Amino acid sequence: MVEREFIFLKPNTIRRGLTGEVISRLERRGIKIIALKMIQFTREQAEKLYEEHKDKPFYNELIDFVLSGPSVVMVVEGPRVIEMVRHIIGATDPLKASPGSIRGEFGMSVTKNIVHASDSPEKAEREMKIFFSEEEILNYRLDVQGDL
Repeated sequence: MVEREFIFLKPNTIRRGLTGEVISRLERRGIKIIALKMIQFTREQAEKLYEEHKDKPFYNELIDFVLSGPSVVMVVEGPRVIEMVRHIIGATDPLKASPGSIRGEFGMSVTKNIVHASDSPEKAEREMKIFFSEEEILNYRLDVQGDL
């Protein structure tokens, strides 16, 4: 079954010049990008994305951080893509993330951990709607074998 996943590269990813590195790691695993754009989050988008953390002590720091610079938001697609992306990016805490994972290599703290990815199909659907209209999500054939 093909799933969709929402991912965003946090402002420190852009500031550190790691955007291409993160995207290429996803693409090399055969993950299909079906929507992609660089944006500056609005406060409303940030608060909606992180509404489940509203009562947690790190909430305001997290909101301020995602508003601190541009981010790249994307929707990806593939079989078991949520599980695959979670494996590629690693645990939320960079100190607990597997060596070789994106967060394990580049994350600096739980808040500044390079990348956000949805952890369920329901969250992915909710989160992608904050940033993308259905018209912005493309349908095309990805040929990972090179047969064009």
